[in-house]
This record gives sequence, C-alpha cells and structure tokens, in this order.
Amino acid sequence: MSDLKAPEQSTKRSLGSLIGSLPELISRLIRGEIALAKTELATKAKEAGVGVGLLVGAALFGFFLLAVLITAGVLGLATVVAPWLAALIVAAVLLVITAVLALLGIKALKKGVPPTPEKAVASVKADVSALKGQGSYDSEKH
Repeated sequence: MSDLKAPEQSTKRSLGSLIGSLPELISRLIRGEIALAKTELATKAKEAGVGVGLLVGAALFGFFLLAVLITAGVLGLATVVAPWLAALIVAAVLLVITAVLALLGIKALKKGVPPTPEKAVASVKADVSALKGQGSYDSEKH
C-alpha cells in the first residue's frame, strides 16, 4: 500500500479547468481528423488515378483489338465473296450493332434524366409532414 501515492498537486486540474480546455481539445481533435482524412483521400485519389490511367490504356488497346478482329472478319469473308462485298456485309453488321446499342443507351438515359432523387424527395416531404403533425411516420420505409 505504500506504493500508492496521491497524485501530485500539479497534475490535478479542477473541473472548471477541464471544461474550459474542452473547446481547444475538440478543435485539435477535429483538425487532426480532417488532416487524416485529407491524407487518406489524397492517397486514394492517387491510386484511383493510376487505375483510371491503366483502364484508359486497356480501352485503347481493346479498340485496336476490335479493329484487327473486324479486319480479320472482312478478310475471312473475302475468301467466300468479293472483297468489296465482304467489307459491305461487315459494315452492315456493325451498323446494326451500333443502332441497337444507341437505342438501348437512349432508353437508359431517359430513365435517369433529370437526375432527381424522387424517392428521397418524397421521403423528406413525408418526414416534414410528419413533423408538422400532418402525416404519419412509417419506420419501415426508412
């Protein structure tokens, strides 16, 4: 029991002193968290940038691969029909594929335009109405 000593007077702080130092401590904590978040985001952005660059390179080589495959298709078909007809047939197939993809893309874009989060807006309106006492809150929707 002789090992247990009362803390020195200099380490004791009054409750008022502790409460008074809270704003400064909280401010330092928040600044530290923001600095950590900035560092982490910078690292992740750099990694994402490298990934995007590699994907762009892959897409470029994929484009050239597609061009070579189309050329191979034309040359292969040219062994059966005249070369000009082979090129025309392959062009027609590519035109059909392009048209189908364009129509599907337009249809998909129409679903997303305008980019309004309709369900979220409706949910917020319902919450505001419930807070005003004009509606009810459905916890299963949230």
